Amino acid sequence: MSLREALRAAPLVDDIPGVHLLAVGHEWDVVRVPADAGFLALARLREAEERLGPVLYDRPGERLYFAVPTGSRGAWAGLPVRLLSKGSWLVAPSPDRSDEWFGGWCELPDDETLTAPDTLRRALEQPQIDSAPQPVIVAREERQEWKPSNALDLTPTSGASPRASLPRSVRHRS
Repeated sequence: MSLREALRAAPLVDDIPGVHLLAVGHEWDVVRVPADAGFLALARLREAEERLGPVLYDRPGERLYFAVPTGSRGAWAGLPVRLLSKGSWLVAPSPDRSDEWFGGWCELPDDETLTAPDTLRRALEQPQIDSAPQPVIVAREERQEWKPSNALDLTPTSGASPRASLPRSVRHRS
């Protein structure tokens, strides 16, 4: 049974229209991932054109839930995720419900496609920032300071005193 079909059959949460209580662990498990890492993994999976199963965004909890085949418990060791399996429940909106407060489905295929655990793990393990070439910094030996174009140049060009470079009207004031 696809997750879409399971949603149609799932009971409503406190009779709230469009919000269902979905049993997990029978046809699929769910991997709960922090939203920042989850969205990055989702983008990588889409870019690699991997087959994606249902992915739910829980905005208040700041998490993504990826539907994966049952039996992948050992695949998640060492990652900041939690596997929800038999005995777990997921509050999920109807396929057509999405709102700014609750979140909604990022992916919800019409068939029984699930995200492969090994591809999801690889996407989650990739570094947050890909290594990029470092910019080349060219140092200048002499740094020329900015000054307005009408500023006086008080640097003496000969052995004369700095006063000698001032305009005549300024030199004779003191």
